[in-house]
This record gives sequence, structure tokens and C-alpha cells, in this order.
Amino acid sequence: MNGGLLVAGTTSDAGKSVVTAGICRWLVRQGVKVAPFKAQNMSLNSFVTREGAEIGRAQAMQAQACRIEPTAQMNPVLLKPGGEQSSQVVLLGRPVGEMSARGYHGGRQQRLLGTVLDCLAELRGTYDAVICEGAGSPAEINLRRTDIVNMGIARNARLPVLVVGDIDRGGVFASFFGTVALLSPEDQELIAGFLVNKFRGDVSLLEPGLDMLRDLTGRRTYGVLPFRHGLGIDEEDGLHVSLRGTVRESTVAPPVGEDVLRVAVCAIPLMSNFTDVDALAAEPGVVVRFVDRPEELADADLVVVPGTRGTVRALAWLRERGLADALRARAAEGRPTLGICGGFQILGEHIEDEVESRAGEVTGLGLLPVRVRFAREKTLTRPVGEALGEPVEGYEIHHGVATVGGGEPFLDGCRVGPTWGTHWHGSLESDGFRRAFLREVAAAAGRRFVPAPDTSFAALREEQLDRLGDLIEQHADTDALWRLIESGAPQGLPFIPPGAPA
Repeated sequence: MNGGLLVAGTTSDAGKSVVTAGICRWLVRQGVKVAPFKAQNMSLNSFVTREGAEIGRAQAMQAQACRIEPTAQMNPVLLKPGGEQSSQVVLLGRPVGEMSARGYHGGRQQRLLGTVLDCLAELRGTYDAVICEGAGSPAEINLRRTDIVNMGIARNARLPVLVVGDIDRGGVFASFFGTVALLSPEDQELIAGFLVNKFRGDVSLLEPGLDMLRDLTGRRTYGVLPFRHGLGIDEEDGLHVSLRGTVRESTVAPPVGEDVLRVAVCAIPLMSNFTDVDALAAEPGVVVRFVDRPEELADADLVVVPGTRGTVRALAWLRERGLADALRARAAEGRPTLGICGGFQILGEHIEDEVESRAGEVTGLGLLPVRVRFAREKTLTRPVGEALGEPVEGYEIHHGVATVGGGEPFLDGCRVGPTWGTHWHGSLESDGFRRAFLREVAAAAGRRFVPAPDTSFAALREEQLDRLGDLIEQHADTDALWRLIESGAPQGLPFIPPGAPA
């Protein structure tokens, strides 16, 4: 078998990443050797593979759904926004420079098509099936000429395309029809059909609409997935949680001790790898919120200053908002704060940046005895160590090189009283370390909070991926989906006018 499929969407956040992960987990449970692939990803949430390559976290999670190690070939192009109009381009896991959106779409993107196709061919030569994820919508007619992630890759690799639509947003039938009708005849030949995502209610009431859609487009619907809370995998394109809401929609178990523990995450600009706090949110009795005002730190037992692609910009934002003063006041009162990566750099004394912001020398918050100098070479590692008497592992993604001048050692950073700082992402996923850290936080905050003794973040993640596989197995036509992956798009699919503009 040398099968393949492209999961496209009517919009961004239609559910492509989740559906791709679900199909991957369903296939691997059938004994199929499967891999994920996303030609081009735009995300500030990234991951470091074992060979030291940076890829999108969504593809790393999809690889876990496939029960394989993630590699750079699974996400050959990663774009990391650094502002409204420019991004760092990461090619095969290594940064190759900053580029404006106009410059990228004006020629660079299309020149990457050969690299992208080579990576896909390599995966298809290794695995029985490769499940590809698109980006945004395939019907972005202004971008079709240089597209390498939607119909550009589908047509070159002759991949059948399944279009996912989020019915919870409304307008899904118009979105399905319009997506097909805005594509060229050659692209329409590959649009095999549709998958409805996040449906609430009685499916029988939806079926007449699906029949009409088939009459209008000549294409079937391969499944209707019901709405389920807490099924999102690591977020990709943005912060899809309310700034004043909880980090996940999942049901929170009651606390083991007498108190809950409140965690406030500063929603700084260009926030990256905010998935670091998912492991905290998974703990019974830990309540995680994203905040953007100083008064919202008042009742927080722990404040997290997360990673960012713009350390100097985030530092200025904290000062403008009054959050910098609130963080200093917390330190003076002996109340816990954790800085991760860019957040760690912000908590230091001095930043010298001629790379990311080109702002030169900038004074940090001075809460940790750390001086940071930005290097042109990016650090991409998977460190392993020990902290608070427990084994820890994580991953590092940063240009800033920290020189620690005091305090107690803490991972690669330091600790001064109840203020901690480290470059390690993912450390809180180490269960023993997370429990030891939360006990320290609870003691410093004066809370009678007790970490649950048996919470396994890895097991919870596996459970989540299995639930995604269950959704596909129980609510999609898996026989038809298998034929699609194995044999390609059905022959003789009709053209829906008007098609793509010339």
C-alpha cells in the first residue's frame, strides 16, 4: 500500500489538525504504518525532534498519534511570525532567515515546492500511508499560484482531498460548495468529498442537507463528527482560548487537598509554546487562566511568563500594561512566578538583542541574576536533567544565550526565592517534577493544595489521541475512507462552476 490523503478545511481552525490526528490514530490501530505531513505550517508553537530539528507541535502530536518519532520531513517549512508582516522561515528544521509575507508569496514559497515534494515522496516510500494536512482554505484564490500546502501539493502528488467544515460556526453547506466552486477543473478533480466537524444534535436532521450537497456537487460526505469537549491537540495558528477563560474545556477533577491552585499566564505578544501550561491544567485542582491586566494577578498563586518570539516587545508590553510592576511586587512579597524561555529572559537583568528585535541593550525586570545576549544561531536541543529531586526532560528553542550570575540552579536557569526561570519548554510534562514544583508553589502561596499522586500527562495525551481515533472509527465511513486513501479520488467527479478565476 502506498496511500495518501490531504485533509483540507473550509477555514482555519475548521478541525484539520484534529481530524488528521484522528485518522492517523485510527489507521495505526488497524496495523497500518502511517505518518503525518504538513508541507507548510505557520505557528509559534513548535517542537524539537530528536535530531534537533524544529517543527510545528501539531505535527509532533500527529506523529504521536501514529506512534512514531517526529522528523523534519513531516513539516519541512515552518513559518514563525515575528510581527504583522514578517516571519522567520524554518526549512527542514533550521531557520534560514526572516521574510515579509509579500517576499515569501512573491517567489520564495514556490521555490520550496521541490523540497516539500521530496519530503513527501520520502515519507510515502517509507510508510504505507501519509495523511497530509492543509492550511487555511484551499480556495484562497489570491494565493493559489504559489500554493505548496493545499491544492499545490495535492495536484503534484495526486492526493485525494477531504474537506473538513466546522458546522458549529454555521454556514457549512455554503462553505463546502463555495470551496469546490472556486477551484480550477484540475483541482476539483481531486476534491473527493466532505467531513462535517463539531455537530451538535440529531444527525437525521442534517441528512437532507447532505443529500442536497451531494446533488449539487456530485461529492459525498464521509462522516459527521459530533462535538466533544477537550479534544483539541496542541494549538497551531493562535491562542484559541479566552484570555479570561480556562486553558482547556475539559472537565476538571476536584482537588486532592483542601485548596485549589490558581495559575495566571501573562498573555504576552507573540506568545510561543503556551502549551507548556497544559500539563498544569491537567492537574486536579489547578485552575489556569490567561490574563492581560495587573489586577488579574492579585489572586494568582503562580504567575507564568511564557515563551515569546518577541522578548523585547513582550517586555515593553508588560511595562505598558502595568504587569511589570505587578510582577516586581509579587517577588517582593515572596509570591511565586515562573518564567519560561522568553519569559525567563524577561525576568533577568539585562538583554542585548541585535538579532530578534535589533533593539540593542535593554533592561529586564531584574528579578533574576541573568544577562541575555541574542545569538544568530538558534539553540535547538532536547535536554535531560534533574530538578527538585526529580528527573526532568524538555526541549529548547531560543536565540537568547543566558549567563546566570547567582541564585540557585534550576534546570539551565536559576531560582531566587519563589521566582524561577528556565529555557526548558515541556519540563512540566515530567510528572514527578511537576508535582514537586506544585508543592513548592503551594507552600510559598500558603495554599493547602496537594498534587494528585497518579496524574500521568503522557497517559492523558494518549487517551486524548485514542478519543480522536474513536471519533473517526465510530462516526466516519471508514470503509470509504480506506478506499480513498488507498485508491485516490473517485473518477468522473463533476466540475462545479464558476471555477477559479483566470
